[in-house]
Amino acid sequence: MPALACCVDAAVSPPPYAFASWDSTLPEIPPPATAAAPSPWTPDHSALLYRVDGWGAPYFTVNSNGDVAVRPHGASTLDHQEIDLLKVVKKASDPKSSGGLGLQLPLIVRFPDILKDRLESLQSAFDFAIQSQGYDAHYQGVYPVKCNQDKFVVEDIVNFGSGFRFGLEAGSKPELLLAMSSLCNGSPEALLVCNGFKDVEYIALALVARKLHLNSVIVLEQEEELDIVIDVSKKLGVRPVIGLRAKLRTKHSGHFGSTSGEKGKFGLTTTQILRVVKKLEQYEMLDCLQLLHFHIGSQIPSTSLLADGVGEAAQIYCELVRLGACMRVIDIGGGLGIDYDGSKSQNSDISVSYSLEEYASAVVAAVRLVCDRKGVKHPIICSESGRAIVSHHSILVFEAVSASSHDSPQFQSPPGIEYFEEQLTDDARADYRNLYAAAVRGEYENCLLYAEQLKQRCVEQFKEGSLNMEQLAAVDGLCELVSKAIGVSDPVRTYHVNLSVFTSIPDFWGIAQLFPMIPIHRLDEKPAVRGILSDLTCDSDGKIDKFIGGESSLPLHKLDSNGNGDCAAYYLGMFLGGAYEEALGGLHNLFGGPSVVRVSQSNGPHGFAVTRAVPGPSCGDVLRVMQYEPELMFQTLKHRIEEFADDGGSSSLALADGLACSFNNMPYLAAAASCSLTAAAAGNGGYYYCSDESFASSGDAVGAEDEQWSYCIA
Repeated sequence: MPALACCVDAAVSPPPYAFASWDSTLPEIPPPATAAAPSPWTPDHSALLYRVDGWGAPYFTVNSNGDVAVRPHGASTLDHQEIDLLKVVKKASDPKSSGGLGLQLPLIVRFPDILKDRLESLQSAFDFAIQSQGYDAHYQGVYPVKCNQDKFVVEDIVNFGSGFRFGLEAGSKPELLLAMSSLCNGSPEALLVCNGFKDVEYIALALVARKLHLNSVIVLEQEEELDIVIDVSKKLGVRPVIGLRAKLRTKHSGHFGSTSGEKGKFGLTTTQILRVVKKLEQYEMLDCLQLLHFHIGSQIPSTSLLADGVGEAAQIYCELVRLGACMRVIDIGGGLGIDYDGSKSQNSDISVSYSLEEYASAVVAAVRLVCDRKGVKHPIICSESGRAIVSHHSILVFEAVSASSHDSPQFQSPPGIEYFEEQLTDDARADYRNLYAAAVRGEYENCLLYAEQLKQRCVEQFKEGSLNMEQLAAVDGLCELVSKAIGVSDPVRTYHVNLSVFTSIPDFWGIAQLFPMIPIHRLDEKPAVRGILSDLTCDSDGKIDKFIGGESSLPLHKLDSNGNGDCAAYYLGMFLGGAYEEALGGLHNLFGGPSVVRVSQSNGPHGFAVTRAVPGPSCGDVLRVMQYEPELMFQTLKHRIEEFADDGGSSSLALADGLACSFNNMPYLAAAASCSLTAAAAGNGGYYYCSDESFASSGDAVGAEDEQWSYCIA
């Protein structure tokens, strides 16, 4: 009798049990006798499997320990300067009693050294292109703060970029205010580009910036904004510097090109540009028009498309010079893409086919060609490259807390096979017998057909109430056994991760943006399973089931036990997510943002220094965002405890303190040992009491327990 038939027979009729373990009857299939012994798995295999050298170079690699290593200075990083990411996570998450910082995951790890290297690399690429092509002006970029408005990110960019006049771009009034404040510590020549839709207050702020000797430029997004600029500038007695955004014909067809082209959301048509020039001339303000801005779209896939758009804009720039404007700057906008999947493809929204050097060379060549042909002085080249600057410097680390098991259920029941068959309808009984016969004949396709039919008929019987749950589970197990024996069962497991997709990776949910995601350790082991990631939210969209490389699952390791019945820590990282994700994240299910650490390369014994550590928002913090008052909520619950608790003694006090701690804790899953409510229920043993001060402060941060580490908490 074929092995599959034996499995079918044993699965439903091993006396005296009607429902034994399906898996226990499945014979192991030995490897072919001629198969060579597999070579040991190495970290290099993992680097290849997860494409680390493609999307990660020059900042991320896999070290000999099987951990992700960060190269904070890019290609210039020396071997001893590499930072083991797992060690950073351990330092951040280990309890203070063990020398850690006691931060809860998920965790954002920022590397300002990478930010510095990205800025310097961008500047160097343009400097080389300008020098090699004999271009007669310079490059000075601006960072669009919408990509990541974090105070320390913006301040780092201003600080690192001050030596080459790097500025900021704002698109709203609060962004303009933070840009003005930050640039007070930057280069006096740095541009402050004021984009976005504007009202009187926005324009007044931009003009006040000029009074403060900041180099602000008001970029007209709409023709009507010019009237406000003229009126407010007269009232404030400030001569404005004006730019205008041109609506180019050039666009790319991908998702990120939807805001470009003739029907794009932003910018002025050629007719509107001419009217702006005429009005400025009428008011004797044509000398104020000094900058031309355009934006083809984010993630420009190729330098050919880039050169086409820059060339079109350069023609408009030269025409404005011809019409009498005192043009000085051509702002090519954003669009400098990054390679999220390492494919270096121009046919993908998540990849680009060029390097920084090729991008800069294409821009300089396109502007130079048009200006030389028209006899126009070469303009200053400005770009608004946000994604390319900040994406690499930030890593989101989160933990897999459990995984679904595809082991078939084990049920035992006194009745035998006769009882099982008696409960089936005639059609279902025929399907079962046909399944057995097909298994005997080795007809695997028919086995799958009859197994599926049997399953569907049994589901209908269960709905009608003629089959019980144990019997339905037995049928499910039988069908899974058949699939496994034939080799068509779904091997993909679901890994449950301590994360909210909507909070930390909103672009995956919103626009299907893919990011590199890999385990950050155990990369010296061969992954044994494939899995998708399911988050904590009560939402069916809260899962990650698409990955770079066109994959619908991710190679993962089996979760080990820590010896206490729980899973050992298994850390995953999302890379290249430093742009937009934090700014766009919401509060679905009231899961707030992650904890954050700022890590710099150090020559000390640790190899790195945590210069800032901030715990993520607490339950109280996210409730305040939704207009609740946690202090009043706590008082309501405290009165309820006093009214309904079993006694008014120490246990009631402990319960109230436990509730106070819950308001102070992050919303994410925590170890059972850290739950103060269960500690309260068990008495005082191991219980940590929260003081009124700790409740009011919404959680203390780490302190400087060790001179090697310095911590600064918001």
